Amino acid sequence: MRMKDYTIAIDVGGTRIKAGIVDSEGKLYRSEEVNSNAHLGADAMLEVVKELIKNRSPKSEEDGVCIGIGLGLTGPVDPHMGVVLLPGKFEGLEGFPIVPMLREAFDLPVLAENDGRLAAYAAKYYGNAKDVDWAVVITLGTGIGSGVIINGQILVDPHFNFGIQMGHLVMDASNKQFCLTGNYGTGETLCSATALVNQVKTAIQRGLPSVLSESYFKNPFQIGFKEIAEACRNGDALCLRELEMWKEYLAVLLVNATHAYGPQKIILSGGATLAADLFLDDVQEKVNKRVFRYPKNQGVPIEISTIKEYAGVYGAAAMLREKLSAKD
Repeated sequence: MRMKDYTIAIDVGGTRIKAGIVDSEGKLYRSEEVNSNAHLGADAMLEVVKELIKNRSPKSEEDGVCIGIGLGLTGPVDPHMGVVLLPGKFEGLEGFPIVPMLREAFDLPVLAENDGRLAAYAAKYYGNAKDVDWAVVITLGTGIGSGVIINGQILVDPHFNFGIQMGHLVMDASNKQFCLTGNYGTGETLCSATALVNQVKTAIQRGLPSVLSESYFKNPFQIGFKEIAEACRNGDALCLRELEMWKEYLAVLLVNATHAYGPQKIILSGGATLAADLFLDDVQEKVNKRVFRYPKNQGVPIEISTIKEYAGVYGAAAMLREKLSAKD
């Protein structure tokens, strides 16, 4: 059976690159993820992206019609060029003209967007935000991404920053965790998945006992968010203490999101949400106690994204379709 028209969507993250094709009905096919190898630089990343696209390009009429390529990137993104501001996070990607390069290589429409904003596109078209006009979507992973829906629209601004900077809000300026923005104590340094990993590793290094200590001293890179979550479920005192601090900072971030954008709901996505059983109820209670909004004493619902994986891929496809339709 001939596939309907589809988009090729690529989500370039700090750790992984995810790819897939999404048809006009929002069905995902041929999904795949590979290491991003950010340290190898933009040229190497471009070749990986080209290969992922080539493997999903139509070979015959039976494959359907590809209407374009949607691309998710981290940092402030110019849709027609690529990343325009990303100091130190992905070697050589800042100012790298990946969009025109892909247009030339594949002779298709190509548009890029910030990965946090793409999570909002995914939620609006395929997930938890289909039933609301005001929402904040926050991704908890290597860093913190965000996207905002206001009055049914995912708004953008001339500086490519609108709604994507939740992770760069300064939450504790006295904290000595330094952020790539040049500030201390931002959301990204205090309540990303990476932040919890760093907290636990620092505590182990100071000699505090943990079930993860032996693994850490054999190879520190063996300890990630997944391992810490499992240690918490098994009652590890060190990991549970650090988790409490992490939850406190996450609650502060979500209170800030509520005061800034007035959402009907907050949607959390990203790898850290796989441990939502360890933090969601407590964070919801903390946020409800602290938000200042009308009606009084009414909190803001915090939900885990219904799109468990490939939110950036779904979002890139939705973004491309929306923008191409606006041109017609």
